[in-house]
Amino acid sequence: MSARPLFGVCLLATDRSPPPHVLAREVEARGFDMLFFPENSHVPVHRAKEWRHAEHLLDPLSRLYDPFVALSAAAVATERLLLGFAVCLLTHRDPINTAKAAASLDLLSNGRVILGIAGGALDEAMRNHGSAFRERWRIVRDRALAMRAIWNMDKAEYHGEYTNFDPMWCYPKPLQRGGPPLWIGSNSKWVPSRVADYADGWLVFNGRYEGNAAEDLRAACVRRERDFEAVTLALMNAPREAAAIDAQRADGFKRFIFMVPPSDEEPYRELDLLARLAEACA
Repeated sequence: MSARPLFGVCLLATDRSPPPHVLAREVEARGFDMLFFPENSHVPVHRAKEWRHAEHLLDPLSRLYDPFVALSAAAVATERLLLGFAVCLLTHRDPINTAKAAASLDLLSNGRVILGIAGGALDEAMRNHGSAFRERWRIVRDRALAMRAIWNMDKAEYHGEYTNFDPMWCYPKPLQRGGPPLWIGSNSKWVPSRVADYADGWLVFNGRYEGNAAEDLRAACVRRERDFEAVTLALMNAPREAAAIDAQRADGFKRFIFMVPPSDEEPYRELDLLARLAEACA
């Protein structure tokens, strides 16, 4: 079997939960490798369609801290914990400001950032940010490539479908060579080709991808002449049985993120249980 997997947790840091820096200290103290916070700027009151998989999360998702602020607090409170976005919604953000924020966080955290990215799920929320739902993945790709240009070029320049800027100086640059790794968080049949095209990893939500994620990503990497072993396959909402985790490891998954249900109570008992499982699977 491959080298030791990394284990992390995804928490909903809200104004009703313990503060992000407190959560981060508790996660690191229990030996986890990664901490992920999601992003959601707002929840429109009036929505044309139900938000599949997330109707019960509408209240906590309307209360999330901005992930760049929350993970900055987490960075100050920890030393080794990898700081992840699950996910940063590029359809909701200006790419120049986002590139600067991600680079700043990566530099100040000593290179600990994992930038999960996606387009989002709510049509109305995207339109509030000036993005069209049907164009969301073209927007994500365009802004991701623009951010990479900023991170990797002294005089950054980019001319794309949705992002356009002439040569400019934009510092600081990230500490990680090439910038923080970009992991796409989505589960459609088109994701493997997107990952192979412009990303460094794939956050697969357990049970939602209709296919074999590892096999499909491997095939997409062959088509794009990418090294499959250099692309990270991460499982969100990782199973809570050691045997199931071992099976996913054998299938190519390298990172496992447990989801901690939203609660107004302290999540530490849940973290204790997950920490023991992660230790047993290490």
